[in-house]
Amino acid sequence: MIKNKVQTSYYRTRLLATHALVVALLLSLAGCAAPERSPERDATVHVSATTWQQVDHDIASASLAAQEAAENYARGLMDGWMRRVRELGEEDFIPWYTGYWTQQWLSIKVAWYKMGDGDADGDDGGDDPAVRRLAAYLQEEYQERVLEPAAEEVDPNAVSEQATSLYVKLLAEQLQGIPRRHDVPTAQFEHRLQAIPAIAAATPGAQNASLYRLVYSDPIAALPAYASLLEHLRERRAGFAAGPSDARLSPIAERAAESLMDQLAIKSGASAAAAALGGVAGIVVSLGAAGFGAIAHAQEKPALEAQLRETLDVAQEEMWRQLVEDRASGVLAGIYHIAEQIERGLASTRAELRPFGPALWAPEIPGNTPVDDGAYPTQPLPADFPGGG
Repeated sequence: MIKNKVQTSYYRTRLLATHALVVALLLSLAGCAAPERSPERDATVHVSATTWQQVDHDIASASLAAQEAAENYARGLMDGWMRRVRELGEEDFIPWYTGYWTQQWLSIKVAWYKMGDGDADGDDGGDDPAVRRLAAYLQEEYQERVLEPAAEEVDPNAVSEQATSLYVKLLAEQLQGIPRRHDVPTAQFEHRLQAIPAIAAATPGAQNASLYRLVYSDPIAALPAYASLLEHLRERRAGFAAGPSDARLSPIAERAAESLMDQLAIKSGASAAAAALGGVAGIVVSLGAAGFGAIAHAQEKPALEAQLRETLDVAQEEMWRQLVEDRASGVLAGIYHIAEQIERGLASTRAELRPFGPALWAPEIPGNTPVDDGAYPTQPLPADFPGGG
């Protein structure tokens, strides 16, 4: 009997201990979960209209700060590109074009063009086919001797993509602190970002993207709307980096064609005289004509260089405007597109934007040192650039 009572007391004690352990475990789990606010509760937190205006203002300020940093980064790289273009023009293209033997070769090409054009003599409003073909040939040489080597060091398309990626990365970083600053639930803030457009379809059938999709896509290049925008802008820039246009080189080509044809006429006359005399006398006439041509070329070379340099300066300024200053197609076009979409989509006040927190700095560019007299520093693209948000 006593044994049964002892056993009953033992099992009852075990049962109570087990029950107490279960209760303690449940209370512990409930205590851990209590501090976490559920999305449903976040959605019920009231955020005043004034607070949302402040949030929108901070989003716009963050976009502006990221834009300025990315723009400075891109302009620094494009300064290096332009400097290299000018250097290669002086070191390669101008000496090549103004060289004596190049001028001899060009005179043969002009004569060949004239023969191929039949009776074309440029009387149709100055639109001489031979001049057009010579201008196109010079453009090809400029592309091969100047622009392609410069792009191996700093590629404008790569600058565009990396600057746009940097803008998105900096913007994403700055947006993270806005909900805490204004005590706005994360779920509501993210819902606000979903309502703000960031990318409008660049081509028919392409996708749009909200600000939320833009800053939360990782990697950013995997976002279809972003990839479509960059590809569209790359296509629009295709002709800008091709160098001076045929129209820009036409005056040089026209002057060259006239001068070369005059030289060719002199050489033809000397050749005819040499053929008529024959023997030693003919050789003397031929050598004399060649010597006269070299001497005349040496006298005319400084003026030829000055004319070409002036034409290239204008053409290079035009390329700079198209590749850097053009807001619709230049290397900064992707940044401008996204920033303008965000600005139009925000329900914010029209007050002047104030500085947003600490200054943002773009990645340091190796070799970016101040220079004087309008020189352009050489600034290669960083190989370890991290890419976008």
